[in-house]
Amino acid sequence: MFAGLVAGMFGVGGGLIIVPALVVLFESQGASSSIMVHLAIGTSLATIVVTSISSMRAHHQHGAVQWDVFRRLTPGIIVGALFGAMIADFLPTPVLRVIFGIFELAVAVQIGFNFMASPHRQLPGRTLMTVAGVVIGTVSSVVGIGGGTMTVPFLVWCNVSIRRAVATSSACGLPISIAGAVGFVLTGWSEPGLPPGSTGYLYWPAFAGIAAASLFSAPLGARLTHTLPVDVLRRIFAVLLVILGIRMLIG
Repeated sequence: MFAGLVAGMFGVGGGLIIVPALVVLFESQGASSSIMVHLAIGTSLATIVVTSISSMRAHHQHGAVQWDVFRRLTPGIIVGALFGAMIADFLPTPVLRVIFGIFELAVAVQIGFNFMASPHRQLPGRTLMTVAGVVIGTVSSVVGIGGGTMTVPFLVWCNVSIRRAVATSSACGLPISIAGAVGFVLTGWSEPGLPPGSTGYLYWPAFAGIAAASLFSAPLGARLTHTLPVDVLRRIFAVLLVILGIRMLIG
């Protein structure tokens, strides 16, 4: 529920909350240390499939999604997300924890200080858009997020309004999460030590609980942005991300 709230309020993927939370839960339940981070990331990507559809529909109803941009980014995103799953599979758990922890601290700085790129250029051609999609998809898949922390700044830098950038980013979260989740299922298919209820690096009981709760709480988070002091909440959320990032770094 909390992951859905923050996703709706700040336009960031719930994976920033879901991944470290699942790692803690898997640790407490005695899951194999060699797969727990991979399992958390694969499960997080699968849950984003559900929340991204809900968010995308809401933004589409307001006419804010730039579908032409979505279509130009999607091929690269799919390739990158699958490639990211392959990279993550080769990374040992301690390295993957460090990568996630550093990424989470970087996002905390971005959110806490509300850093946003200034528009300096127009959208590039198809080739460079594909390259951008590959980079966004790869990084998002490795750390188990929907890509909003990368897609939104990129689109704003390319002179897309922040409202349309957030809306288009929510749509881009769908191919990222689908391709990434499929990649983690395939790469973890024959991995020994997976808990019952897993398909590759996707743990279905956690997916069911998180997806059901976040699906209903994400729209609430979006509504709260209009009634609560978002700037104060943004800094509180940034502090939480710092704590979670440090927790992932120290193991």
